[in-house]
Amino acid sequence: MRTAPRGGRRRPARSPHRALLGLAGVAAFLCLLELLPRTGLVNSRFLPPFSDMAEALGERAGTGEFWRALGDTLTTWSIGLGIALAAGVVIGMLIGSVRVLRETTASVIEFLRPIPSVALIPLAVLMYGTGREATLLLVIYAAFWQILLQVLAGVQDVDPVARDTARSYRFRFLTEVTRLVWPTTLPYAVVGFRLAASVALILTVTGELIIGTPGLGRLIAVAQTSGAVASMYALVIVTGLLGVAVNLLARLVERRVLRWHPSVRQESAS
Repeated sequence: MRTAPRGGRRRPARSPHRALLGLAGVAAFLCLLELLPRTGLVNSRFLPPFSDMAEALGERAGTGEFWRALGDTLTTWSIGLGIALAAGVVIGMLIGSVRVLRETTASVIEFLRPIPSVALIPLAVLMYGTGREATLLLVIYAAFWQILLQVLAGVQDVDPVARDTARSYRFRFLTEVTRLVWPTTLPYAVVGFRLAASVALILTVTGELIIGTPGLGRLIAVAQTSGAVASMYALVIVTGLLGVAVNLLARLVERRVLRWHPSVRQESAS
């Protein structure tokens, strides 16, 4: 989690040249994609020029199939992320606040957490076939751990003196959670949400690509098997742009929810 600079020093203002350098880097990369196949350094059969990708993307964007696939991907992503967020926050707060639960579930969490979500694909297909539920299982499983671990860390970061004070005043469990634990845990939960948002998108496209759930991933698989290489790369570019949009949205949510937090206030002031 980001922390405010020590000594109250303000961060230097961001130079406008930084954005220009970023755009220049993107432009150089696109020029490289255009030149490599045209100069024969790369076989255009496997990597067509960027202009061909852009043309294929324009053709795709003019079809209803593309927009339905985009809607399916966003729907699967948002549902899976929402369920993972709710479950991660509730279960994390409960386990972190009750010592017995924290100690009894520690080994189970350490065992389940490292299991790759893609390893659950056979189970997901066996249970739900190629429907959206199969990909949702992967998305929820992967995003859940990102949020749960952050929430557990946030609960453990509660000031022990404040916790003892609340108990000495005989605060009820629910009052202690809402007035003491949650304000401390919220920044961690938001960081978990930001991490989970990107992971959920990755697993959404992966499930569509491998399982065949409706969405951009399935269109990529169809384009690859049919030999439409330029169209395949165009769809890959769309997923990359979607990832950038998801990251920007998550950071916007972080700034809005944590506008009272010192790190966000310092960043806004710089």
